[in-house]
Amino acid sequence: MKNFNRIFITVILVFILITAVADLMLVKYSKKDTGREYRIEIERLANSGDFYNISSCKYVTNVTEITDPTDTSFYTGNSDYILAVSNGKLYRFDYKKALYDPKGLIIIIDLIMAGSLLFVLAILFYLRIKILMPFNRLTEVPEELAKGNLTVPIKEEKNKYFGRFVWGLDLLREQLEDKKKADLEFEKQKKTLLLSLSHDIKTPLSAIKLSAKAIERGLYKDPKKQAEIAKGINKQADEIEEYISHIITASRDDFLNLEVNNSEFYLDEIIGSIRDYYRDRLKIDRTDFMIDEHRDCLLKGDRDRSVEVLQNIMENAIKYGDGKEIHISFDAEEDCRLISISNTGEKIPEDELHHIFDSFYRGSNSTKKTGSGLGLYICRKLMKEMDGDVFAAEGEDRFTVTVVFRKG
Repeated sequence: MKNFNRIFITVILVFILITAVADLMLVKYSKKDTGREYRIEIERLANSGDFYNISSCKYVTNVTEITDPTDTSFYTGNSDYILAVSNGKLYRFDYKKALYDPKGLIIIIDLIMAGSLLFVLAILFYLRIKILMPFNRLTEVPEELAKGNLTVPIKEEKNKYFGRFVWGLDLLREQLEDKKKADLEFEKQKKTLLLSLSHDIKTPLSAIKLSAKAIERGLYKDPKKQAEIAKGINKQADEIEEYISHIITASRDDFLNLEVNNSEFYLDEIIGSIRDYYRDRLKIDRTDFMIDEHRDCLLKGDRDRSVEVLQNIMENAIKYGDGKEIHISFDAEEDCRLISISNTGEKIPEDELHHIFDSFYRGSNSTKKTGSGLGLYICRKLMKEMDGDVFAAEGEDRFTVTVVFRKG
């Protein structure tokens, strides 16, 4: 806000300076003789010959006939004059200079500048009240969210400039808070499960150790008893294996809470978002970005999540492609609409193609690139939630990921 106050003061000073310079120039100009009005009056009097009725003249003050041109007294005096011939006689026309009076124009200019200054100050004041002050109240919110303070209050702004922004910021805060709670609950459940399974594993493990020590010391000589002990060890090992299976299953359970609000939206809405977002970016990267002509239609699903799916695929195309070309094409099958995103570049081994939608899986072509291995996994999960699908195919010179949407 201090910078804005400086701008406020600077604007006032600039207007005052401009007004002062304009007034000074007008005052300076007023000291110059315009040189036209009194000449017109003198020419009119000389042509008419009526020298004795000069009361209507604004600039001519006196007319004197010169009977003796050799008399120098006619050429002296303090007033300005012009010699002119009328009807064969020589006359001296005394006049006063036609000086410009700028007072009226100075007042008009000062009023215009004052009005302009008030108008500009009103706009600046409006921007301060409606934009800068509400935005200034929100400057600390992102920092608090980054620190993990998810309970920071966000005051609702009803003005048309920040209403949706504040609503989105508050929605982000709520989602981060819900995610934090879900993560804490997940950690709690994971620790509880591990403690429970660890306790359950101890019992058969202790029995196996006791049986192993007994066999080691030769306590069981009877072959039947040895077979019975071996059978018990095998049973207890099966119990441990079952517990381990539970741990593996739990580790594979979904750890992402992806909320999907299914409704209907138009194909052009999501394609327009992708075009607007990537057109300039790919142009800077000198990557050919082509989108085929297509017919708009109504699709089923979550519009925002659908854009997220296409963005994930586009990011993969940019990251793992060779930067030459990215192509979006369209197709239709029964009641489905297919959107295919293909890129040129390095191929994926055929044995890896079936695993690229698994969680945390990263192909052999990603060793030198950062990533979590969750992008395509999230795409498939979201599309399943929207009653759609996503699959990949390898061509001769390109890699293609196709997203399947249900028609509305």
